[in-house]
Amino acid sequence: MFPSHRRRWSRPLTVDPDAGTYDSGLFTPLEDLHVLSETQFTTLKHPAFPRHGVRIKKTRFCDETVNAYTGYIDVEARHLFFYFFESRSDPDKDDVILWTNGGKVVYSPFRPGCSSSLGLFMELGPCRVLDSNGTKFHPDSWNSRANIFFIDQPIGVGFSYADYGEHVGSTEEAAKDIAAFVHVFFEHFKKFQGRAFHMAGESYGGRYIPVFAAAVYDQNRLLVKNGLSPINLTSIMIGNGLTDFFTMTASYYDMACTPASVPPILDIQTCVRMKQAIPRCVKALREGCVDTFDEFSCQAADSFCNTEIGIPFWRSGKNPYDISVDCDGRVEDTLCYPVTKHISSYLDRPEVRKLIGVDHTLKTTNFSSCSNAVGLEFGRNMDGYRPTYDYIANLLDRGIRALIYVGVNDWICNHVGNERWTLSMEWSGQEGYRSQKAREWLVGGKRAGKTRSYGGLTFATVDGAGHMVPYDKPVESLELVNRWLAREDL
Repeated sequence: MFPSHRRRWSRPLTVDPDAGTYDSGLFTPLEDLHVLSETQFTTLKHPAFPRHGVRIKKTRFCDETVNAYTGYIDVEARHLFFYFFESRSDPDKDDVILWTNGGKVVYSPFRPGCSSSLGLFMELGPCRVLDSNGTKFHPDSWNSRANIFFIDQPIGVGFSYADYGEHVGSTEEAAKDIAAFVHVFFEHFKKFQGRAFHMAGESYGGRYIPVFAAAVYDQNRLLVKNGLSPINLTSIMIGNGLTDFFTMTASYYDMACTPASVPPILDIQTCVRMKQAIPRCVKALREGCVDTFDEFSCQAADSFCNTEIGIPFWRSGKNPYDISVDCDGRVEDTLCYPVTKHISSYLDRPEVRKLIGVDHTLKTTNFSSCSNAVGLEFGRNMDGYRPTYDYIANLLDRGIRALIYVGVNDWICNHVGNERWTLSMEWSGQEGYRSQKAREWLVGGKRAGKTRSYGGLTFATVDGAGHMVPYDKPVESLELVNRWLAREDL
């Protein structure tokens, strides 16, 4: 465990964003990340958030062409681990991205709990861990033109931990900690203050990101009220997200039984039974989960839909994240990608844990890419059965742009279901968005997918990609993100 170097104030920290006017004399920012130690944590706190702190250190690993930092967001006895990499282009001017991964699927799909180390070391980070030899430079990293965070959240995921078994059981509860962390970071490191800030994620990130972004947006009003600088929240980016379980559930038939991306993968008899079950499934979900939420009715509807529409796919042996291939290994063990085991092994190395500052309380705990305990806790609260498109609609109506991108070969959070909710979402630009025809978007003169865009909302598919677009199509995904950051049309 690294020792902690604390910053102190001359008066007690009692200010809260909900109370009174903030006194700037209580706070002196650290200002410059470059002064951080490589051998000990510096602890950052802010009087407006007395329950929150940030432990951060400089860490030379993964990509030594840029400055990298690791540490913890401390929320009293709860501690969220993060990685932060500066931009390869112009860290003093480039935008800032926060990235979080989602969850894993084992029959019941709507549960979170996976570490953002998967996004970092497998998908879009500045290095990849593809075998037992450790990290390799990744030329198509999203930090090519942006500064980027990777956060292990909620508590219990990756290297995040709690002192006394504390936990969060809902996305809304987790959002409070993320919003506070974002402010504490920007308030300390003034050079990033005012930069365009983008909140991004995939999979269960379709539930997380809209709620997290709304928390940051609403928090801004309190910050301004108390004389603090607001966060320049600019956009959200969701890849293969679970934003609306309702449209997603019915679309499982389309992906398995029609040529929505690849030729049908299930036999005709099975597909006919699935097709016949859809009306009953949709009716039960609407009555028990959508029009009114009743836990028992919603669970019963989910059980029926999973039995009739979900399980037939699982029996196929196909990769739920990429139906163009079979699952490689057991999904419970490898997520169908053996590379995840290499990432876990790398993060179990004592020298790596020491380098990045993993807390000593985890020294006897093997790293796990995904936490079953977190998934079960959110599952018990039926968290995944609360659509977040209304959050996105409200963000759009307040000028926050939204990029929804989807690899076409994904089954679990597929392009059919995602396109359906973008078209049916009620917001001020709905009519204009629906009137736009989908068109091809190109990378290097070749088709990369199709896209539709209007009034701040962009939907894009990525051909040849599954659930983890940056892993399958790194060049195309980087081009997609760079155009988005630059406000260029796809």
